[in-house]
Amino acid sequence: MSAQVAGPAKRASPDVCPNVPEAAPPRKSPLCHKGGSGLGWPSPAVLTSRQMPDRARDGTPLSHVDTAWLHMEDPTNLMMVTGIFRLDRPLPIELLRDTLQARMTDRFPRLRHRVRQDGSQAFWVADRTFDIGAHVHRLALPEPRGAAELRDVVSDLMSTPLDFSKPLWQCHLIEGVDDGCAVLLRLHHCIGDGVALVHVLLSMADLVPGAPPLPPQPRRKRRSEEVGGRLGWAFGRALDAVAGTVAGTVGAVTGTVRVSRQIGQLVQETVQSVRHPSHLLELTQSAAQGAQVLFEMLTRPSDPPTPFKGSLGVSKRAAWSRPIPLAEIKAAGQSVGATINDVLLAAVTGGLRRYLVRRRFEVHGLEVNAMVPVNLRPPERADDLGNEFGLIYLTLPVGEAEAAERLRLVKQRMDEIKRSPEPLVAFQLLNALGLAPREMADTLINMFGAKSTAVMTNVAGPREPIYFAGRRVESMLFWVPQSGRMGLGVSIFSYAGRVVVGVATDAGLVPDPERLVDAFADEYAQLLAWSRQKAAEASPLEFVLVGPPESAPRPRRSRKAPAKEAAARRAREKKPKKAATHKARQPGAKPGQPAARKPGKARPRA
Repeated sequence: MSAQVAGPAKRASPDVCPNVPEAAPPRKSPLCHKGGSGLGWPSPAVLTSRQMPDRARDGTPLSHVDTAWLHMEDPTNLMMVTGIFRLDRPLPIELLRDTLQARMTDRFPRLRHRVRQDGSQAFWVADRTFDIGAHVHRLALPEPRGAAELRDVVSDLMSTPLDFSKPLWQCHLIEGVDDGCAVLLRLHHCIGDGVALVHVLLSMADLVPGAPPLPPQPRRKRRSEEVGGRLGWAFGRALDAVAGTVAGTVGAVTGTVRVSRQIGQLVQETVQSVRHPSHLLELTQSAAQGAQVLFEMLTRPSDPPTPFKGSLGVSKRAAWSRPIPLAEIKAAGQSVGATINDVLLAAVTGGLRRYLVRRRFEVHGLEVNAMVPVNLRPPERADDLGNEFGLIYLTLPVGEAEAAERLRLVKQRMDEIKRSPEPLVAFQLLNALGLAPREMADTLINMFGAKSTAVMTNVAGPREPIYFAGRRVESMLFWVPQSGRMGLGVSIFSYAGRVVVGVATDAGLVPDPERLVDAFADEYAQLLAWSRQKAAEASPLEFVLVGPPESAPRPRRSRKAPAKEAAARRAREKKPKKAATHKARQPGAKPGQPAARKPGKARPRA
């Protein structure tokens, strides 16, 4: 790497960049987008119009799930969520620091706190000497400043651990990216997950490029951290918490917690069972279902060996695909009733197959598991930091040779998972890991990590373009870490009507993730061609059942059409009928002579 890194500069005075962009007044935003995560994004204007909810205070313990992700930190597998967004114009480093100070660190207290570990527990500790200049750096993209050089810079930063003596986040301004620049933000997973990272980015964004200056935000006092975390056990701690997992128990000490639609009913009924004995029968049924899911997770066999699994090193590699139109993906799945997530996961599965074949690895009959995060945040807490997601195991049919059959299998398995409490059970297991001793947690993490090959996540971003510090955000992307001994992570992110697929790999296992991205692109092109051919060959009945592609214009019916049809019908009714001459004639009848009537009752004359 020949990138030149500038050391942390001193904090700029307020008169250096007086026009720090501020969001427009709160209003209904077009940025609400619901995708694979099932989450609708609020507008940046709404996010920046108020203090962001963050209960981190000096001495506040981390939640059990956040502690679990902190304990997963390993030199060969850094627990960082990495996000990057590219801007259309250069950005002064002083303006970047002022924007981060006003829009990010003043709104999220935990970004001014470091983590102190005491045995198996961890606490937020205020950094009395916090200096944002120590967290914001600038580097120049090496010549010839192309896509390969940007991948190298991202890969190097992804391989660099955070400084645990400071708050666990870093920001780098990468200059010389096309005609603009790029901003890369790294946060430790104990601060928040991928959804939380996107909300941090949105909190710094605007709907329009020229926004008024940001007024100072008064800090308000907050409630102390709820006992046991915001989503804790209802039936105890440690092993009792696992029993609560089996029962599907999710609740808060002060109230009922609502989760996503797929499992919301199960969770609410479980909490009601604690409050009202009349719900114990439903609780027993839920417990039986949760026990079955937990048993299947514990007894699931390890994944077969592939080039994606093995001993990890400290060096990581990053790559990403070209942007794909969201409407194109939606139309590709519409012909077979598949979702956007189904199509992309099937394309990723086919890409893995193509990559393994090119490496001369036997793929016949091969199936591997992917850990897929499922967001559990209710909409009213969508902008909270922390980790609120469960995990599911999705079996990828890599050994299936036909692309259409792979799509069918992925869709079928995703539909089955959506009706399962597996995400909730996995979330409670993460709670248990947060309470367990470090050595026991490592053992359990490695055990569950051996049951999967990759982490695949899908997060929906804003539907419309947004602006950062007066610059238009051209593209956004993020990567998530891989727990256990998995060397592959796939991140799917949508922004402004386009989707980008990011890949993060261990350099010792998969040194060429760009080839994996190319394999994904080839597989997606094949799926797209197949879906278009299927739509073109569909019968009229199939076309009615499935529906036309979203891009196909619907025929308009003229307002005058009903009147014209009625007039034509009246004209036909008034027109006199002619005698039929096409019926069977008697022998010897002349042409044009009316056919003879059948013998029967005589017709009366007028």
